[in-house]
Amino acid sequence: MSTPDTPANGSEKNIQVQSSSTRWMTTRKELWSYYLYYVGNNGLSGFNFGPSQYQNLLFLAGHDPTQPGSQAPCSSNGCVLLYLGKLRDINSVVLLTNGISFAIQAVLLILIGAWADYGTWRPQITIIFTLLAVAVSFAWLAVDDPSKWPAGTALYVLGLITYQITLTFWTAAFPGLAENLPEIQTSQERVKDGSQTPEDHNRTKSLARNRISNISFAVCSAGEVVILAIMVGILKALHAEATVENNTKAFSVLIAFSGGMWLLCALPWFLFEKRRPGLSLPAGTSLLTIGPKQIAVAFKKCLRLKQTFLYLIFYFLMGDVLNTTVTVIGTLQNSIVSYSTLELTLLLIVGIVAQALGIYTFWSVQHRYKIRTKTMLLFNVFWIILLTIWGLIGVHTNSFGFKHVWEVWAYQVFYGFFVCPWYAYSQTMISEVSPLPQMFLFFALFSVVGKTSAFIGPLVSSAIITASNNNDNMPFAFLFALGVCSTVFLWMVDMDKSVTECDDFIRAEETTKIFDL
Repeated sequence: MSTPDTPANGSEKNIQVQSSSTRWMTTRKELWSYYLYYVGNNGLSGFNFGPSQYQNLLFLAGHDPTQPGSQAPCSSNGCVLLYLGKLRDINSVVLLTNGISFAIQAVLLILIGAWADYGTWRPQITIIFTLLAVAVSFAWLAVDDPSKWPAGTALYVLGLITYQITLTFWTAAFPGLAENLPEIQTSQERVKDGSQTPEDHNRTKSLARNRISNISFAVCSAGEVVILAIMVGILKALHAEATVENNTKAFSVLIAFSGGMWLLCALPWFLFEKRRPGLSLPAGTSLLTIGPKQIAVAFKKCLRLKQTFLYLIFYFLMGDVLNTTVTVIGTLQNSIVSYSTLELTLLLIVGIVAQALGIYTFWSVQHRYKIRTKTMLLFNVFWIILLTIWGLIGVHTNSFGFKHVWEVWAYQVFYGFFVCPWYAYSQTMISEVSPLPQMFLFFALFSVVGKTSAFIGPLVSSAIITASNNNDNMPFAFLFALGVCSTVFLWMVDMDKSVTECDDFIRAEETTKIFDL
């Protein structure tokens, strides 16, 4: 989903009217290439089927801990495997590996994340990591046997990393595309000749950005449904449901097909994206140091903005809660449907349709009743916490709590409709609590904070499962408590005070260079 980039407030002093050469004017061909790339980078290979195939291989390679020896195949009694020197439940293995992947992502983003804003490297990085992601997808074709689960571990980690990095650098092209739209350039000229106010220009720019975000999401959703529908046909042709071996091979074929579609959809963007120059490197920095310095500067500035800092704490904690909750439920879902490629594909179709309906409904209600972003986010967070309660119930009972097939179908609808709007509202809130002239710094800070928090929850949850005698629902107790705690920080954010703080901050920074500590 594209990252919203809307003004933090309407103050005239915060209006930045920038001129740009017609050389960088956004064309219709470039814009639709941008949309099409999102269809390919939909997460099916690295975020959906890759993790499912990995867990499937672990299940087939593991053994039943209730039976003597280590030869009894996994069953409903449990499934364990020797991993990193310790016998672990396979769900714990998935969470631990997931945490390792996000830790690597956090380090990479700290080091090279700033390259999305500075210099001219962003398009090249997008291309390089896209090609790596596609290569990882095709490499799964050689990993379709349980004995190859160690190779699956490497591909699982690489798939998640390349998916997230490409998404980050693709999203970074959004502000440049929006700023160089013909209607935005025309609006800027009208501000210069006095025929339009800066406030009207701001509204025009905000609407244009929202239009790009909404269309990119709609095109991605429609394209993803088409790809999944084709996958259903592929599964039928492979007779995936006939045997366990067929199902395992089908997983790898689907991942490779997703990679092929990604490459096909990415080529127009590689060809038609205009290589717009980024920001110039500040004095005393280099490409190797700009990332860590940017985060350090943004964090110190954030400490001067109380409301922004409160939201940063909330974003750190709740982002961890949601990421880990979805991962834990994903591992439970895979085992509940017995790793059926067909059923998992159909579940994804239901989830995407529900997601589209949910985001449209939330946006329509907010637009009609003029509801503030914070209120919408609080409403959204309520459903995230309810999701953890759903799983928590299953700690001591097998009657409810992601234990049955009907629950995972209900979950896809629930998650898509009520939870997915988080990705839009949480990003919009960043723009509303950040000072406009330095917003790129704050988005960079929140991006790194989000990735950093994402590896803590999986590692803690993996340890909880191991310590609770392999109770796969026990992490929900930790996630529920953390979710409630984080919501307190969101409740404390005062949006009116945030506007005042940002205005005061901008005035204080007028004579200061951005990177002065």
